[in-house]
Amino acid sequence: MKNAIDQNIIERRSIKKFKTDAVDVEEIIELLNVAKWAPNHTVNEPWRFQLYTGAGKEKFVRAFIDAMPKEDGETPQKVLNKAQYFRDIPLHLVVIMPEDPRQRRWDEDYGAISSLIQNFQLAAWERGIGMIWRSNDWIYNPIFRDAIGVAPGEKVVATLMIGYPKHVPEKRERTDIREKLTIIEE
Repeated sequence: MKNAIDQNIIERRSIKKFKTDAVDVEEIIELLNVAKWAPNHTVNEPWRFQLYTGAGKEKFVRAFIDAMPKEDGETPQKVLNKAQYFRDIPLHLVVIMPEDPRQRRWDEDYGAISSLIQNFQLAAWERGIGMIWRSNDWIYNPIFRDAIGVAPGEKVVATLMIGYPKHVPEKRERTDIREKLTIIEE
């Protein structure tokens, strides 16, 4: 019998379709205060966040639109459709990390921030809040980065689209770990 933590890990899904119901910003702050307990070397907390909600989402959406390639000087319809999809999602959380020039520290920081994001996803899922972790090409675009205030020397690790699930995808089977595990006994 699996315990509650095991079940939460197994049952969590990436959500792409959201209800338009508002998600309380204070609840997101509470969840981030839980998630911050992720393991991180020397407890340097290598993260900062930008939360876009309400009318503030338009800054995020405009940054996305401006960063996308234009066709004949016009924004393609598929970009405008994606922008509307983003507008309809209740919250956008951008997770940003300082890029330490030392490879070991960079790796440790990225591991810590990835652990924080997973903690956040699991804690939110337990409360009925879903999200998807996006790291699409446009997060690397200087136009997008500049528009949302990401400085040189910082990495956008994720844009998390957050809301109450409208649709929860079916579980997709995973490979039994025995097929990926080498046990060295001597």
